[in-house]
Amino acid sequence: MVYKLTHLKELEAESIYVLREVAAQFEKPAILFSGGKDSIVVTYLAYKAFFPAKIPFPLVHIDTGHNFQETLDYRDNLVKKLGAQLIVGSVQESIDTGRVKEEKGYNASRNRLQTTTLLDTIEKYKFDACIGGARRDEEKARAKERFFSHRDEFGQWNPKNQRPELWNIFNGKKNMGEHFRVFPISNWTEMDVWQYIYQEKIELQKTSVQIKDIVNELNDDYKIELENNNIDFIVKTKIPNAYISVDILKLKRIFSNMISNSARYLTDGGKIEIDIYNDNNDYKFVISDNGPGVDEKIINKIFDPLFTTDYSRKISGLGLSICKEFIEMHGGKIEAYNNNGLTIEFTIPKSERNVKK
Repeated sequence: MVYKLTHLKELEAESIYVLREVAAQFEKPAILFSGGKDSIVVTYLAYKAFFPAKIPFPLVHIDTGHNFQETLDYRDNLVKKLGAQLIVGSVQESIDTGRVKEEKGYNASRNRLQTTTLLDTIEKYKFDACIGGARRDEEKARAKERFFSHRDEFGQWNPKNQRPELWNIFNGKKNMGEHFRVFPISNWTEMDVWQYIYQEKIELQKTSVQIKDIVNELNDDYKIELENNNIDFIVKTKIPNAYISVDILKLKRIFSNMISNSARYLTDGGKIEIDIYNDNNDYKFVISDNGPGVDEKIINKIFDPLFTTDYSRKISGLGLSICKEFIEMHGGKIEAYNNNGLTIEFTIPKSERNVKK
């Protein structure tokens, strides 16, 4: 009998091992929880690592004061479901007490201010290890990070002062006032995270957004790049002020997969068009292009996991199958057909949030 783990199961096992090492080596560890997909996956892994016991770490959320209410509701519901402790550090409180100064101007952001609030929170609660969702594929600096990433008494990271981690042997020794940042999903890629969410059917957070905001973001993300490649990109809707309750991260992934798939088969004079409209009890999204289309013999299989074809328009991998799974997690449906190119339609049901005034 041959026992073989998939790459996702191997990554999961590695991450769970790291989380258990944290519980064994540190006195007051915590999970840094932002509500993003990576921190949700880390929290889910911690749940699996210690089940049926409760997660032995509190969840620490550094609240900028600019979060969607849905994000806070999701956080609170998750904490209640897991029976975990929640600790909130407030950027607004840091501003009010003069610890930081709020930025002004058009591009003002509170993201940089979070660092001071985080360090103050670590000092206040005497955390000696903070578990985060950073991955080595995010940026070059992250590639130097260890699983156990040492921080000095000022909370600073020195790449020359990191410990070797041969054979996954972790050294958590530190001096008074120092702490560690721990990254259990360091070896994961963004695709691994999405595939794991797909595999485990992890529920992410839904946010109520206006259709016009989706239209604007699509134009910001894709229009210039596509038109630089002589591909027309058109997004239109007759319901710009309508609200839709959707997991915005998953919706972005859906559009990314579909748009990149269309662009791959278009040449000069190509066109990608997206139309969003009411369809009885649903909102319908239609993505069409004027490319070569998909052979009718296999068009009904393109949403199957790992389906590969050598026909005129190759469809392979997990991209479209993940899109199908995400749409079905919203209660919607998806289909594809040829119409002077490939057209993909999917629906997302309306809800009470979708009729927000």
